[in-house]
Order: sequence, then C-alpha cells, then structure tokens
Amino acid sequence: MKKVLMVMMISVALAGCASSGNQSLKKESEASVKSKVVEGVTTKAEVKKIFGSPAKTSFTDGGKEIWTYELADVSLDAVSYIPVVNWFGSSASGTKKELVIMFDGDKVQRYSMSESPVSTKTGLFK
Repeated sequence: MKKVLMVMMISVALAGCASSGNQSLKKESEASVKSKVVEGVTTKAEVKKIFGSPAKTSFTDGGKEIWTYELADVSLDAVSYIPVVNWFGSSASGTKKELVIMFDGDKVQRYSMSESPVSTKTGLFK
C-alpha cells in the first residue's frame, strides 16, 4: 500500500511540470554561453553542434542571419492542486530562456542570452 501511495504522489508532482523548446538551454546561463560562443570566432556549424537547430531563423534588412533558441520551463502553482478551487482557474510559473545569435557570413557577430520569470494564470486568477 505504501508503494502505491508513493507512486501516486510522484505522479501528481510530475504531472504539473512542463518544458517546451530547446532542451540544450536547460543548463545554460549567460556565463556558460559566454564561454562557448565567441563573437567573430564561433561558426554556424559550431553553434549548431552545441545547441542544435534553432527554433526560428530570420534575416536583417542587410541580409545577416539571426538564429533564435527558446526554452520555457514551467510548473503548476500550488493553487492548481486545491480541490474545488482549481475548477475556477489555475496558475503556473517558471523560467523562460532565450538565446539570439546574429551571424555575419559564417561567424557569430553578436549574441544575447536572457533568462526571465514567466507566469500564466487562467480563470478567476487572471
């Protein structure tokens, strides 16, 4: 009986977690990206090897290529687990990371890594 209860508790805890986007950003920070990406030195192939394919590719008016990587890592807040209360809405919070890299030809010209808190609310909790 204890094992069944433990499995149920773990299942409930894991059900409230969600992560979407490029998982290679999960352990990255501004400092760790700075050690891996060097402006004027790091190539497109090296960036792709480190972070994989970008979520979005765009171009500047001058024709420079911009790669964008994103990761949103959120979990349900405690209020979402309260019986009856959760019928009227829910909320989730977590972190969003975004890495934007602009290339000049084959080399990184500039990049920006940001991390910010995110929160979503539904129903009466808006």
